[in-house]
Amino acid sequence: MSDHLSSLFLALGIFSLGFISIGPNILAVIGTSMERGRRQGAALACGVGIGSGLWATMTVAGLSALITAYAGAMLALKLVGAAYLMWLAWKAFRSAATPGGSLVATTAQGDNLFWRGLSVQMSNPKAALHWIAIVAIGLGPNPPLWLGVALILSATALSIIGHLAYAMVFSTAPVVIFYQRARRWISAALGVFFTLAAGKLAFDR
Repeated sequence: MSDHLSSLFLALGIFSLGFISIGPNILAVIGTSMERGRRQGAALACGVGIGSGLWATMTVAGLSALITAYAGAMLALKLVGAAYLMWLAWKAFRSAATPGGSLVATTAQGDNLFWRGLSVQMSNPKAALHWIAIVAIGLGPNPPLWLGVALILSATALSIIGHLAYAMVFSTAPVVIFYQRARRWISAALGVFFTLAAGKLAFDR
């Protein structure tokens, strides 16, 4: 029980740290909130958050079946997940080593931004690798059913809350300026964390 919970919390921790490293989806939420208002930004954020929940559901269901059918599948998944985390660490260190830089926010077009956010998230090929890494850490071999359900529900809630937070808070100029000033330190810390997480996933029995 305690081992399952520690794996779950580690996976959710890595997932949550992804919100600190601002990517295209978050930039779209920020830009839409600034240009079209927080209500539209929140709609886009909810669509992206629900999309994350769908990716989590598909990955947990698919990988659980794969692990059950093939005994060696877990090792392969752990190596893929570790490689992805090392790629995230490399990106974070590269960002930390790059001076300057600014957040270039984009504005989502159209009327129904919830469905736009959902479609953008579901068509993102990087989401598959992201969720393979998260699920490989969170489930482990022979996971009980409740663990997969807990991972799906928790990740979906975190994704919705995290993107809504950007729509409500990070659309303001002072917060964006603060993030840009602290970006290199934040990126360096993320690089260290992702490196440690990759090592744990690759070598932990």
